[in-house]
Amino acid sequence: MPVARRETCDARVIAHVDMDCFYVQVEQRKQPSLRGLPTAVIQYNSYKGGALIAVSYEARRCGVKRSMRGDEAKEACPQIQLVQVPVARGKADLNSYRNAGSEVVSVLSHKGLCERASIDEVYLDLTHAAESMLMETPPECTQDFEEEVLKSHVLGLEIKDGSDAKEEVRKWLCRSDARYQDKLLACGAIIVSELRMQVLKETEFTCSAGIAHNKMLAKLASAMNKPAQQTVVPHSSVEQLLASLPIKKMKHLGGKLGSSLQSDLGVSTVGGLLQFSEEQLQQWYGINTGTWLWNIARGVNGEEVEGRLLPKSHGSGKTFPGPQALKTIDSVQYWLNQLCEELNERLHSDLDQNKRIAQTLTLHVRAYKIGDSDSHRKFPSKSCPLRYGSRKIQEDALILFQAGLRDFLGFNTFKVHGNENNNWGVTSLSVSASKIVSIPSGTHSIAKYFGGKGKFPSSSTSNQSVDVVINETVPSSSSGSENCTGMVPYDLQLQYLDDTGMKHSDACLDPQDPLNHLSSKADGLTEESILMSPSGSEDRMAHGEPRRVLLAKDLSPVSNISSLKAVGKKKRAAGKKENCSIINIFNNYHNSQSSLKLKVTNAHDVKISSALGSSSADDSYSTCNEDIDTNKGGCSVVIPQGREAWCSYHIDEIDPSIIDELPPEIQQEFRTWLRPQKRPSVAKPGSSITHYFLPDKSR
Repeated sequence: MPVARRETCDARVIAHVDMDCFYVQVEQRKQPSLRGLPTAVIQYNSYKGGALIAVSYEARRCGVKRSMRGDEAKEACPQIQLVQVPVARGKADLNSYRNAGSEVVSVLSHKGLCERASIDEVYLDLTHAAESMLMETPPECTQDFEEEVLKSHVLGLEIKDGSDAKEEVRKWLCRSDARYQDKLLACGAIIVSELRMQVLKETEFTCSAGIAHNKMLAKLASAMNKPAQQTVVPHSSVEQLLASLPIKKMKHLGGKLGSSLQSDLGVSTVGGLLQFSEEQLQQWYGINTGTWLWNIARGVNGEEVEGRLLPKSHGSGKTFPGPQALKTIDSVQYWLNQLCEELNERLHSDLDQNKRIAQTLTLHVRAYKIGDSDSHRKFPSKSCPLRYGSRKIQEDALILFQAGLRDFLGFNTFKVHGNENNNWGVTSLSVSASKIVSIPSGTHSIAKYFGGKGKFPSSSTSNQSVDVVINETVPSSSSGSENCTGMVPYDLQLQYLDDTGMKHSDACLDPQDPLNHLSSKADGLTEESILMSPSGSEDRMAHGEPRRVLLAKDLSPVSNISSLKAVGKKKRAAGKKENCSIINIFNNYHNSQSSLKLKVTNAHDVKISSALGSSSADDSYSTCNEDIDTNKGGCSVVIPQGREAWCSYHIDEIDPSIIDELPPEIQQEFRTWLRPQKRPSVAKPGSSITHYFLPDKSR
């Protein structure tokens, strides 16, 4: 629902710039021979000539409308040129239009605060630029105006028969007795005309604009005179504009709320709401909506231009009308995979170009139940934390769909896989990534540290940036809850052993942290949770398999875990705060020149030395870089140290499926290391493993 906001100041200059038949213009720039000809851009499907998504003004004059199919358009206008939108993964590819829209935004953003509202719409806050112009070169002192400025439409300006419209506009711009607000709007009209001409010069695209003192009025005005024109709304003309504006033409009133106003209140225009008091509207539609209706009837809108050049979200969707409806889980999964691949490409492009990451994945579905005509809009949207990587997004999207389908059908017995028809059909699928935030300065991908080319930053302060930018969390619930209960990131899941086996820790990252920063709060370890899950456990978790710690099959050497836990409880009781971050592990791992060494001493003074770089994955596990000392039956853990090369990791610990997600420069080195190599010589009988892995061995 819309939010009621009071205007903080009426002396503002807001412009709404709307591109003219933008998709057609983009295609005409590709093929200049199409300029001036009736043209339409059609969807990729061939049903009745395809669906029209953009129609040029030349074609509109011949009676062609966007609601038509390609065959109908040819009947109405035989000479029409139909251009097919680019296709990728079986659906429309809009990247060329998005990129063209970015060109326009880069031009418009030079003069003021700029908010990109869609591919072809932009809001501008030109208040400061207009105030500067009014102080330095006011319109009343200007002799010559550009032709484009004089072509402006000023709402409420009477043009008498036989009079020169451009001359009347000149007089309005140069009025010395005008209100301050109208003088600012006159300066805004001059600025916008210059920007529109600059857009045409640099991009070859024409656009229309509306200039007013708020976003709502500016948007309404931009559609009043098209193409390639601009309209100004002075304060004195606001009532005139809204008095005749149909209810359904106002934003947020095109659906049920607008229909309710028409049927319940008998209101057909926005100006018709003036007959009702704010209290009456609040009584009928609630406090917030009632106040918002009262405001818009008077042209009041306090929404600010947000100053955003980049999109708030990324999405990919496809419709399946009529007989094309998806009726099996397999068909839904196929199309979800296609949509998620496109979404993944856009996310990584945004990450590379703009250094931003998205935090939330959302699935929207339109479906129906056979025999239930009222079910079409009731499929619930589902959300979960977003994990980067095409395969991960595909897995999570399917889980969200399955959860939504359970809610939609009202029972839990439908088939998860296969081609069995469950008396339902899907007519629309879309996936979107939202809650996009900028990566803090100094933050990089953790992948670069596995090549031995970088070093971890110091973690001496709790607010130090951490080189992790991709959220690897498993969705906590298919309902969209982002509570971290039960949602333990694979990379940071801490596990420990009890008397009956392995048990997951309740450790969890702060869900409000978009980058999963590894601060001491998030990563605090105790003696009870010193073991970290190995690589590849994330994939097993996605298939319902339990996570396992990569330990030796015979755990008898580490037999006194209960004593270790007792020490942890004793230290906590003494009030000692013991935190250990993964940063510290890698910091020591990369910065030390000595070998990696772990010493475990049990109650019987049996000492076992194990190098974490050994060839047996079953003989190694990770610890935090913190000394744990016990008097009785405890363990003594020495800070692990290590090498910087790839070979310090174990092949058995690497999930081959993640190789394609590494940076290209790392993939070749990684695959080379994974090739079978000559086995090392067998140790001499009686020698300890420490003897053969110490750096100073000379055998």
